Amino acid sequence: MSDATKPTESPAAKAARLDTTDELAKLRDRFVLDDATVYLDGNSLGALPAGVQDRIADVVGREWGQLRIRSWTESGWWTAPERIGDRIGALTGAAPGQIVAGDSTSVNVFKAVVGAVRMAQQADPARDEVLVDATTFPTDGYIAESAARMTGCAIRAVDAADIAAAAGPRTAVALVNHVDYRTGRLHDLPGTTAAVHAAGALVVWDLCHTAGALPVGLDEHGVDLAVGCTYKYLNGGPGAPAYLYVRRDLQPRFDSPLPGWNSHRDPFAMEAAYRPADGSVRGRVGTPEILSLLALDTALDVWDGVSLDAVRAKSLALTDFFLECVAAYVPDGVVRSVTPAEHAERGSQVALRCSDAGAVMGELIARGVVGDFREPDILRFGFTPLYTRFADAERAARVLAQVLEGTR
Repeated sequence: MSDATKPTESPAAKAARLDTTDELAKLRDRFVLDDATVYLDGNSLGALPAGVQDRIADVVGREWGQLRIRSWTESGWWTAPERIGDRIGALTGAAPGQIVAGDSTSVNVFKAVVGAVRMAQQADPARDEVLVDATTFPTDGYIAESAARMTGCAIRAVDAADIAAAAGPRTAVALVNHVDYRTGRLHDLPGTTAAVHAAGALVVWDLCHTAGALPVGLDEHGVDLAVGCTYKYLNGGPGAPAYLYVRRDLQPRFDSPLPGWNSHRDPFAMEAAYRPADGSVRGRVGTPEILSLLALDTALDVWDGVSLDAVRAKSLALTDFFLECVAAYVPDGVVRSVTPAEHAERGSQVALRCSDAGAVMGELIARGVVGDFREPDILRFGFTPLYTRFADAERAARVLAQVLEGTR
């Protein structure tokens, strides 16, 4: 039989074949999921790892309920921010001792931007500009603007792709999102970092939409500072603690704008004068949020034995396949992908532009396909390689077509 006469493989059949050969397929059992729902919102809130419920029950019942204050030492509560930070470092390409877990992403953005400006101005007081990418996640923009005012800097918003060219002799720091939260566009971390350094400035990367979805290479690419949340692809739970990365050689110069007692060199000396601790501890502020930190700690167990290269390969295969299914099921012109087709420019989500997107997403959710909606007209579908199946991608595209047919 010639290629021209061979029967065409249906999207459903292709999904079944791809799931059969998927080396990560077995990891789905590490999560609390059901087959009635296609969950494509892990880029907003990751699914619950199966071990977290028992761990939290033990933390509450035994560590808090029985050991009580002894757990700060006997259960390792006090050192949890650094220990869990090192686990996040293993997933973002940071050697131990450079990441501390705790606080929110917003608080860590503030610490990172102000700290970076202070370091830049120590070297050159004329550096009075903070660059921020124009389509940044709102909290990054709000905090960058406040940090700029507090440090006597002007803030300048430019397209993320243009930050490398925009950095100049007045630039103190650039704050860049690794992935655009609306479109899923992956920005050039190595190239932008090198260009900002060539201009004599520092760069802070927001990894909220990449940590756990693809290799980041913080140390490899010489990143100065980075922040990120843990409730998306790292599956840490709603409001899970964020993290702060400060490159090892910069740590002695990092002057945190929030010098809390936990980052003091000797916290229990209760000294009136602040003396900063060494290492990643310098990024701490107040008492660690133990219950959510330890939930995150157990959530990270799902990564045991997992290759980030395999995760990235499956992410690209899933998003490719979803776009292929959308093209097969949805008539031309009804939706348009704003996520780059090029693999080097794509995160782990697909964003589709369509009319009445809010109502469309509401109907998708009612039919068991959970993504999310971003103003004004974006449908977002997040693909978490640890638990998303190719059959999920096919079903989502098929149901999308049915919903769109009903709205026309």
